[in-house]
Amino acid sequence: MPTIKPVSTIIGMQWGDEGKGKLVDILTEKFDIIARATGGANAGHTIYRNGKKVIFHLIPSGMMHEGKICVIGNGVVVHIPTMMEEIDELKKLGINLENRFFISDRAHVVLEYHKTIDGLQEEMKGGKSVGTTKRGIGPAYADKIQRIGIRFGELQNFEEFEKRYMANLEMHKRMYGNFEHDEKKELEYLKSVLTNILPLIKNTEEYLHNELKQGKNILIEGANGTMLDIDHGTYPFVTSSNASISGISSGTGIPGSLITNVIGILKAYTTRVGSGPFPTELKDETGNYLREKGGEYGSTTGRPRRCGWFDTFVAKWTGMINGITEINLTKLDVMTGLEKVKICIGYRLNGKELSSMPFTAEDLEKVEPIYIEMDGWKEDISQAKKMEDLPENAKKYIKKLEELVEIPIKYIGTGVGAEDMIYC
Repeated sequence: MPTIKPVSTIIGMQWGDEGKGKLVDILTEKFDIIARATGGANAGHTIYRNGKKVIFHLIPSGMMHEGKICVIGNGVVVHIPTMMEEIDELKKLGINLENRFFISDRAHVVLEYHKTIDGLQEEMKGGKSVGTTKRGIGPAYADKIQRIGIRFGELQNFEEFEKRYMANLEMHKRMYGNFEHDEKKELEYLKSVLTNILPLIKNTEEYLHNELKQGKNILIEGANGTMLDIDHGTYPFVTSSNASISGISSGTGIPGSLITNVIGILKAYTTRVGSGPFPTELKDETGNYLREKGGEYGSTTGRPRRCGWFDTFVAKWTGMINGITEINLTKLDVMTGLEKVKICIGYRLNGKELSSMPFTAEDLEKVEPIYIEMDGWKEDISQAKKMEDLPENAKKYIKKLEELVEIPIKYIGTGVGAEDMIYC
């Protein structure tokens, strides 16, 4: 029997949008199977192929590579129309999905009433809204936890699926008022795409383990970022799933003991979409500079991202939680042109320096970042292919980040393309 190879994963170490998709795209050539473990269509992975920008919300971006198999694991919640749109887009690009794309029979379905409920819940919260993408992710996960969710395997008996669907809809209408919903239209649509969906459904946990036993290499693509993790993030301003290492294991059925290569993704600065505390946020010209130069607008919602300085306190926290073994520092090129750059090395709360991440979002909102300042650089780094090609001040910045975070930086992103990467 072939030796079972260690499983690799790529995890966001900030509030998402770190640039995970690009590294997945680069590393895919070394792997046989690329899997998604958590989240839903609230994730957006952007890659550039032959000058074309392609955004994936559900299907692993490894699908762009011929012969690679892609899996949506049991921990993902899937909005079928979004998935079908992505399948159609891939087909238009001439990409064959046959026997290359599978969905766990245990993955939960995001239905249109989940999206309606998402909007209703945000309205009810008023000024305390957490700023969701309103894609039904939270309500779908809530149904899962309440043990009333509907899973992909149930589509294999559509009559039973329909009964569950109607029972759940009626229950939600009793809870949220008799909101408008066209169940007939949705059920007809789902029935019409059944022939496309049923061949994709399988027991992916068993499948992945069997493939590991055959000596296959597996890469698991993280979604969102650890600071949005339901347990370890800035609760309640978080997503509804585990966007950390724990979700990678539970969302695929692969034990943590096999997931030993954990690559963390960090932007050279920090961004956040939506509400919630953000200690290093820049509400000035520098913040605008980073936003415009970095194209910091959400790939899922188009919302402008909040921008700020690199936060070592966040990086050390998420590095610890995930057991990160190496780092990909992304978007270093965006920092070019700044006279001075700052790095947050700690927080003060009520005049006292903190030794660990605050428990409450309220406290994190009040902290005062402690900064060190370094000289910036003006030289264009877009053509840099190795560390020696970088300006001295850029090298000093990278070295300082590595020293502070205490995890080796192995990849440095210098542009949007797959070729714009320095390997250390």
